[in-house]
Amino acid sequence: MKKVLIICGTGVATSTVVAAKVRDHLAAAGIGAEVSQGKVMDLVRGEVDADLVVATTDVPESVTVPVIRALPLLTGVGQEAVLDEISQALS
Repeated sequence: MKKVLIICGTGVATSTVVAAKVRDHLAAAGIGAEVSQGKVMDLVRGEVDADLVVATTDVPESVTVPVIRALPLLTGVGQEAVLDEISQALS
């Protein structure tokens, strides 16, 4: 099963909103994935145990897994395009 890591500044507020939207979208699309949350400092500390990072904040360049910007999932502007990009990245 693919792993998606939702990242925000503190790992609490915005990542919770984004994680809920990503889980709902993946379930509706029939894509099985484990969605977890974290803070950007988790990425600085070492290896990323995920196939995809979805972030509402800047991610260190040292991260080697694909990163998708999630700001549209908070604003609603361009939300469907980001959700489609997430689906494609996990396919």
